[in-house]
Amino acid sequence: MNYRAMYDLLAEDLAQQGIDVEAVKARLKAQKIETPSWGYANSGTRFKAFAWPGAAVTTREKLDDAAMVHKMTGIAPSVALHIPWDKPEDNDYTAMRQYAEAQGIKLGAINPNVFQDDAYRLGSFGNPNPGIREMALDHILECCEIMTKTGSRDLSLWFADGTNYAGQDSLRGRKRRFEQGLQQVYAHLPAGGRMLIEYKLFEPAFYNTDLPDWGTSYAFSLKLGERAQVLVDLGHHAQGVNIEQIVAFLLDEGKLGGFHFNNRKYADDDLIVGTVNPYELFLIYNELADAELGASEPAHTTANNVAYMIDQSHAVEGKLAPMIYSVLNCQEAYAKALLVPRQKLAAAQSEGDVLGAHRILTEAYRYDVRPLLAVVREEMGVPIDPIAAYWASGYEEKIRNERGLAETSGGYQ
Repeated sequence: MNYRAMYDLLAEDLAQQGIDVEAVKARLKAQKIETPSWGYANSGTRFKAFAWPGAAVTTREKLDDAAMVHKMTGIAPSVALHIPWDKPEDNDYTAMRQYAEAQGIKLGAINPNVFQDDAYRLGSFGNPNPGIREMALDHILECCEIMTKTGSRDLSLWFADGTNYAGQDSLRGRKRRFEQGLQQVYAHLPAGGRMLIEYKLFEPAFYNTDLPDWGTSYAFSLKLGERAQVLVDLGHHAQGVNIEQIVAFLLDEGKLGGFHFNNRKYADDDLIVGTVNPYELFLIYNELADAELGASEPAHTTANNVAYMIDQSHAVEGKLAPMIYSVLNCQEAYAKALLVPRQKLAAAQSEGDVLGAHRILTEAYRYDVRPLLAVVREEMGVPIDPIAAYWASGYEEKIRNERGLAETSGGYQ
């Protein structure tokens, strides 16, 4: 593909639309997607974790893999940690941070685990047992301390709490327990730290989930304060929910903290982002780009501080290559969103031109942005075709030979 010639044609077309292609390229170069440590390890469906040759076992190996993804893409400079999965044996988070930085990446969001121990059978913050609630609180407060050691800004909270049967527990009582627990955590956030409150429609609790939707997380974040915001996971909604509308509302309220990017066909499938519904991903990025490019508060400020994180389960397709593909799909969606002629769209909207406005938006989605991204990558000094470059690098063969086939994933070594 003669991407240079195709890029020149695209740039000319965009100029006619009033779009500054150099400004678009600058935003694409500044884009950041955080990858998850657990995405490099053997994880999988709720039924079976299929072992993948070369999958990371130690956190050091996960950091090596994340660094490779950043090397291939140029826009994945940080990696999220899950505690205690990534807890170092010697508790030396300073050494972990230094190792990550030596590989050219940073440590990102800290994700506490209050769902895996047997003690959490009836929940964590919602548990009727005050001793279990204290256990969950102690762990999350420990994670607040870890944030200081790792230089992390975000505390990413997801709870599996809920009930399976009517009458199993007091719904209002659980709500009050959660509010109390979150308030205690909020009070212990490190300076400059944020609390991102995730939600999920269902699973593993099936009668009620204590944090079932964005409205619940939003209500809690309002009570807590400015440093509490909502985290949107693309797989955590009912079928047909308009996620871009949720994004727009939270942006306008200054309460959109971050994303867990993935894709789904039915429920929380944790598939590669942009593979099932790429148009939805574009529409989400369109709202984000619209807020970024605007000057109104608080949406503008909020959009420029959103944490873009991947949370996927690569069960049958490998580890690093699908992670690279995930990052690239986000890059493509963002590129298309930046090509929307905003003034033209706003004029059509104000005139009530329904079809015209819709066509303006969908035409931007139909742009072939591959030449644009090829030029951006070339100027950034990263491979034009990151996945092909990864396979050609020999890294996959190297880790397969060195790590072999392991069924479990351990901590930092």
